[in-house]
Amino acid sequence: MGKFDGVLIASDFDNTVVYTEGALRAGTEQPPVSQTNREAIEYFMAQGGIFSIATGRALPAFAPLADKIPMNGPTVLFNGAAIYDFSADRYLRTAFLPESIRGHVHEVQAVFPDLAFEIYHDDNSIQAVNPNAITRSHQHLTHSPTVTISDIDEAPSPIAKVLLEEEPACLARVAEFIRSQPWADTYEVVLSADCLMEITAHGANKGGMVACLASDLGIGRENVYCVGDHNNDIPMLEFAHVGFAPQNAIESVHQVPGVHILPNCWEDAIAAMIAELDGLYGTDVKQMANNFS
Repeated sequence: MGKFDGVLIASDFDNTVVYTEGALRAGTEQPPVSQTNREAIEYFMAQGGIFSIATGRALPAFAPLADKIPMNGPTVLFNGAAIYDFSADRYLRTAFLPESIRGHVHEVQAVFPDLAFEIYHDDNSIQAVNPNAITRSHQHLTHSPTVTISDIDEAPSPIAKVLLEEEPACLARVAEFIRSQPWADTYEVVLSADCLMEITAHGANKGGMVACLASDLGIGRENVYCVGDHNNDIPMLEFAHVGFAPQNAIESVHQVPGVHILPNCWEDAIAAMIAELDGLYGTDVKQMANNFS
């Protein structure tokens, strides 16, 4: 019996486990998981804990990393649109976009005709419409195989998510337009980076899928801990018994009630979180629900 038996950590990847923003902007290779973080995660797992990644990345963008990250739980992909088991090479849950997304994207394009976006699917295919410099930087970071198409109707079904790629001011206008539409509640629309906006099905967010993951693993909410740095991480931080955020997280993440602030991502935030849990968890994990204030 390990001290972390029945405990789940669900962690964002980009700018939480590994700092990738610099590589995204500079067009360089992303750094590996630090040795300090790696050893901490391996210790957590050796003590019975389940470590899972909850990422906005799609299957083809995350698959090359899966065997480079110490983890022993299924992965939340597409910003909460799916749970994937890399050990079994299959989806455990999916919550993909309805076919209405095609017509609604057309409505957005009627107002923003040059809008750049990528379309993600349940396999390794990705299509891009109006790709721009942000698209190319994102593709370089993720090494995702992408085919340029002229219209979303050329993309096959099912569509897991749509990723808008524009400068922040443009994304703010697009978000305002979407919120004004009668169909807005059909979708989750959230920033995952300054220049990236995710569109998934209503309810398909990291919080909802981490809740499903915990249920599937038989882990109670009182033993779920989440960590992330951006707006798309807030639903899982709110679901967690305790949420954590690296110092480099945006202000809205720091303002989540009860969130514990860690060192910067590049200063081994994950290791710091596990050290905090290590100091609080005893051999009887059922006693731990009262240990956090």
